[in-house]
Amino acid sequence: MIEIALDEKGNGVFQKDISEKQKISNKYLDNIITSLKTAGLIVNKRGRKSGYRLSRNASEISLLDIYKAFEPAISIVDCIADDYDCGLLNTCSVREFWLGLNNHIISYFESFTLKDLVINHKTLAMQS
Repeated sequence: MIEIALDEKGNGVFQKDISEKQKISNKYLDNIITSLKTAGLIVNKRGRKSGYRLSRNASEISLLDIYKAFEPAISIVDCIADDYDCGLLNTCSVREFWLGLNNHIISYFESFTLKDLVINHKTLAMQS
């Protein structure tokens, strides 16, 4: 996502370029790209075999949005997941603690945008 967001002109970034810059295989990147497209975070610039661009401004894409492209929800322990059936739900003394911690993590993910990461990336690049 950072590589695509760095393309400020919106010309589109080719998958092979992302693969080279991030040092990950094209095959692995296929899965990542598919998830990001399905989540509506990126689009092809001009159809198949073209570069990718963000579907909206980097400042409008939270890290939670990116996380959710790969996982349905943040749940630090199984027992607080929506689909988990726990027989101790009504008597569990630590459930509120886990829910509170989980909410802090979700808020933290929501508090950062892709633009924040791009700014940090540029700052680090200038220092090296």
